Amino acid sequence: MRRKQSEVTDPQEIERILCTASIGRMATTGSDGYPYITPVNFVYYKGNIYFHCAPVGEKLDNIARDPRVCFEVDLPLAYLDAAYDSERRACKLHQLYHCVIIRGDASIVPDSPLKLAVLNALVAKHEPGVALQPVTEDLPPYRACAVVEIRPKTISAKSDLNQNKTPEERLAQARYFMQRNKPGDPETVRAMGFGPDEL
Repeated sequence: MRRKQSEVTDPQEIERILCTASIGRMATTGSDGYPYITPVNFVYYKGNIYFHCAPVGEKLDNIARDPRVCFEVDLPLAYLDAAYDSERRACKLHQLYHCVIIRGDASIVPDSPLKLAVLNALVAKHEPGVALQPVTEDLPPYRACAVVEIRPKTISAKSDLNQNKTPEERLAQARYFMQRNKPGDPETVRAMGFGPDEL
């Protein structure tokens, strides 16, 4: 990673990002040699990425031909807009974010206790706190869907929180976000490491 100051190496923080993001993007290699990127609802479960899909389709054809994939998630934070800079310089615009990139091998999970556990974990992630009937083996949708597992070989993560700026400029940005108070601004200030007593 070129900007080492933005690199995330803490496994717990990487897991937090993976567990918070609801949409991931998987890149496979198409039959024409071009990358093919698909957005998917996913769950990070016991160290692997899982998602469900129709039992046929281009992404599954690509995985069958070449199981090597790249999987990416991102969590956008605050956007530093033109109002921050009195001179309205375009180079001062900036998006802050967290992201994780995984390179690994993908495969289809056969009908099994693992497939059942993953489907229920997907439901629990996307409907937290809602009492729903669990997915069971006797439900027709259980056999009608495919579950894909991505086993990571490498994981890299980044949090772009303007770490390359001076402490004074980062504090000024944090104060701007708190005053602006758009959705995501307080979360960004916390991620930047500033507490209420500093603002």
